[in-house]
Amino acid sequence: MLVGTVMRKIKSRTWKKQRYFKLQDDCMTIWYKSKKAGKPHSTFSVTDVEAIREGHQSEVLLSIADEFPADRCFTLVFRGRRANLDLVAESADEAQSWIRGMRKLIENLENMGEREKLDQWIGDWFRKADKNNDGRMNFKEVQDLLKMMNVDMNEHHSQSGTLEDDEFVLFYKMLTQRDDVLRVFQEYSVDGQKLSQSDLEDFLREEQLEGDDIQQHAKELIERYEPSDAAKLLNAMTFDGFLMYLGSAEGSIFNPQRRGIFQDMSQPLCHYFISSSHNTYLMEDQLRGHSSVEGYIRALCRGCRCVEVDCWDGANGEPIVYHGHTFTSKILFKDVVNAVGNYAFKVSEYPVILSIENHCSVEQQRVMAQHLNHILGDKLLKSTLDGKAPIGLPSPEDLKGKILLKAKKIGGLEESFNGMVEDSLTGEFSDEDEVTEIDEDNLHRESVRRRVRRSKQRLSKELSDCVVYCKSVHFSSFKHSRIHSKFYEVASFTESKARKHLREAGAEFVHHNSRQLTRVYPSGFRTDSSNFNPQEMWNAGCQIVALNYQTAGEGMDLNDGLFSQNGNCGYVLKPSFMKEAEKRFDPETPQKRDGYQPVISGQQLPKVNIKEDSIVDPLVRVEIHGVPMDQAKQETRYIENNGFNPVWYDTLRFTIHTPELAMVRFVVEDYDKTSKNDFVGQYTLSLSCMQQGKDEEHTLTKYLNSTPLTFLYHMKSPTS
Repeated sequence: MLVGTVMRKIKSRTWKKQRYFKLQDDCMTIWYKSKKAGKPHSTFSVTDVEAIREGHQSEVLLSIADEFPADRCFTLVFRGRRANLDLVAESADEAQSWIRGMRKLIENLENMGEREKLDQWIGDWFRKADKNNDGRMNFKEVQDLLKMMNVDMNEHHSQSGTLEDDEFVLFYKMLTQRDDVLRVFQEYSVDGQKLSQSDLEDFLREEQLEGDDIQQHAKELIERYEPSDAAKLLNAMTFDGFLMYLGSAEGSIFNPQRRGIFQDMSQPLCHYFISSSHNTYLMEDQLRGHSSVEGYIRALCRGCRCVEVDCWDGANGEPIVYHGHTFTSKILFKDVVNAVGNYAFKVSEYPVILSIENHCSVEQQRVMAQHLNHILGDKLLKSTLDGKAPIGLPSPEDLKGKILLKAKKIGGLEESFNGMVEDSLTGEFSDEDEVTEIDEDNLHRESVRRRVRRSKQRLSKELSDCVVYCKSVHFSSFKHSRIHSKFYEVASFTESKARKHLREAGAEFVHHNSRQLTRVYPSGFRTDSSNFNPQEMWNAGCQIVALNYQTAGEGMDLNDGLFSQNGNCGYVLKPSFMKEAEKRFDPETPQKRDGYQPVISGQQLPKVNIKEDSIVDPLVRVEIHGVPMDQAKQETRYIENNGFNPVWYDTLRFTIHTPELAMVRFVVEDYDKTSKNDFVGQYTLSLSCMQQGKDEEHTLTKYLNSTPLTFLYHMKSPTS
């Protein structure tokens, strides 16, 4: 990799061009350029790469599979929304060198300690600023760097000269001096220079509100985060160590005890919120967007546990997947099933639900069933777990490693056990997802609705037999469901219909969802693939709240925030009052609870405005998303011309009535007097996952990927 390699960069069957790739001496940057003289070069950082896929693991490489063997092909998958990089090496050995090398570099990054991460980050900035690569920075380079780092500096504030590597580290420390944190440090330090173990224990007890085995925890923190060996020998923590601890995941506002699987996973499926995707195959909008198996791979790798497949008759007897009656591109059903089979359990071992929207003829339904059985094999759940007629839904724990089909079914589970199902059956089939409903909430109260199609459609027994615990049914009313519905039946609602039920019968909706699964999906009029706010559906206990994963914004921020807990496994246990039928919880009239008082300061906010001389004027908005009584937003004042180390010291107070359902979203914006503020970053988490005390929480950039050393200090989190 350090010597360099010529490989083909592939964009399509017809776009295959040679590029020279080389790992730079920093072992962090990949440099590549065209072999033609005069063409500009490009670079990317190893930190930008999320995963390496071997072989024909992308649509582009699958399309040239007949030309290049799998052992020469690999794909670099980038974080955020950057397109994949598909490459073909000259030999299998060269491909393996790059695959193993990239994986080793990523592993090294993941295993870096806090000190190494800081050194790496400082080094990256130095190399970025040292334009002429002479190992030092002149005044102009320093000035340009400070603009990149959101520091406002006029020429008369500095003197001419240069900065070399070591001097740059001191320069950085001078810039990042945290007076607010230093004040806390000195408050607990007896000599003002270091925290003894006893001092650190006092800090953990009084500020972090810790109570269990503080002595041992203080020892571990010194060992883990203190960079000075001399301080370690004294069992003490310097200010640098204190900053590293606060900047680590352990010092995060997110309670580390809730990062892994901590919830009971042995309850019925209907007792969990389930991370769910709508029209998963779409990468863009709903009318002309590109359909891709990449949509399934990305959703599953984000922990999504319910993906949607719209199936239509295709050429040569092969079912296809696309958004029907639109100009979206088409992909093969079998390719979707292959992708799901390969990626379903990469990040979570808990069950995946394939939500099938079936528009196929009986013949192609049989082909669908063949693909599901052949490709998924034992992963596909074909019968009840114990082979007997069940009396309730199984748990995520029971269904580990299983893929469930949600689709129409001939008869019910009971008939499956008494042999009453015929080879094929004509039944009334109403496809809810094809119905676009616009009620009085939409289009200025104009009532526009496409009639529900209730066409007689024949269902193949082969496909029907693949449906066990998730039979798609038409919803009549809560009263009808109470009397007639079965635990394995799943109703689907548009967002507007779900809102109507929530307004008119909130407690009934919650009660319904304590017994069976419900799916809610975006209105058909969201042709731009925008999302509704999922919180209002979670308030009703709806489990499968399907969102457009390809669209960044508040909806996906809340979804990512809710499912970032419990090991990012895609299942979050609902509060007890939403699982027990006798509780009759109504989100409109929640139980009242006390509030909390945060004070916020921040550091190193990413620069967003591309204008040459602009510096961020940051403000922070804190949003509470929960039951209607808890919905609230408050903002800090903005800090003029300081995106590097702003401090607000503002106090924001909220009263939270139902903390079990509340989400907290921190939004950083660049204040603009004359136009809409620019979005800088956000961080969202469940209120129940917030640690008490003085914590630090990492924000995300507008592209939803982490920015190193970007965080907000949250100085007082909830006490109730």
